Amino acid sequence: MISTADLLQRLRPLHVCVGKTGHISGHGRSLTKLGVEDLRGKRFLEEFEVLRPSAIGSMADLADCQERVIRLRLRRVPDIVLRGLVINDQADGIILDLSFGIAVVDAVRAFDLTAQDFSPSDLAVELLFLQEAKSTAMAASFNLNARLDDARLAAETRALTDGLTGLHNRRAVDGVMHRLEQSQTVYSVLHLDLDLFKDVNDTFGHAAGDTVLKHVAAILRRNTRKDDLLVRIGGDEFLIICPGLVDRTRLATLSETVIRDISAPFEFDGHRIAISASIGIGLSLDVPHLGPERVSDNADIALYAAKRSGRGQHVFWTKELGLTLADMPLSQARRS
Repeated sequence: MISTADLLQRLRPLHVCVGKTGHISGHGRSLTKLGVEDLRGKRFLEEFEVLRPSAIGSMADLADCQERVIRLRLRRVPDIVLRGLVINDQADGIILDLSFGIAVVDAVRAFDLTAQDFSPSDLAVELLFLQEAKSTAMAASFNLNARLDDARLAAETRALTDGLTGLHNRRAVDGVMHRLEQSQTVYSVLHLDLDLFKDVNDTFGHAAGDTVLKHVAAILRRNTRKDDLLVRIGGDEFLIICPGLVDRTRLATLSETVIRDISAPFEFDGHRIAISASIGIGLSLDVPHLGPERVSDNADIALYAAKRSGRGQHVFWTKELGLTLADMPLSQARRS
């Protein structure tokens, strides 16, 4: 025959038996997982604090809570609040059938509890299953959202990136210029065009031309700042947008360095490739109320002036160059 103590251990692994003197006569095996030793022989109210009802201060008070649910906690584990159903036994003592209530998830996490630490019919086991299922579903959802975000960012990056050089493409320009205008940040636009690039394609083929464009992109990366926007706007034309940089001396030095590095001959497939570059520069300070489009147009006009003046040089836009290409003498000068 199974004893009452064994029966309680099997059916209610989280219980406490208290004798009529207020001493603990036995308890379920799961209590030992909460960081306490054998509680038998110790006074119940010295080991447990009854939170509700708050008037309980003796064994008689506890016995008066027959078939009521009380809230209590182990004094050694104050962070976990327990629920207990008070049942009077036949020897003037009580049995407290304990559970973690809504704190069960925290308790399982804190004390490494398993299903064996609960009654087979305890709904806490189902709650833990649901919690685990929820956590798994949330983790899967988080991972899916992260992958979708990564895919979206990758697609947006591809949409704004030139496939050959890895620089930004024309689509990226409008957004950056708009933000600069909205933030009232001064900036400069350098419009760069390669000289004699068509001769490279015609003489050595498009593979050589692609190599030249990648070579130029590397030079631009090497000589510009982290915050500068580097753009291939098509063919052999590039933009450098420099937020906060309007100092003519620094811009002249940047342009000269870029032109010098691009003009240095290099080898391709056993052939010596030699090109140069021209740069036109527009400053937002020169047209403070006319917006980004005007600054870009000014850089374009200055580029034509650099081309017409012999290529391989940089020119700043000035009012003398006019506001349109038609204002310039020899405005139909062809870029090559």
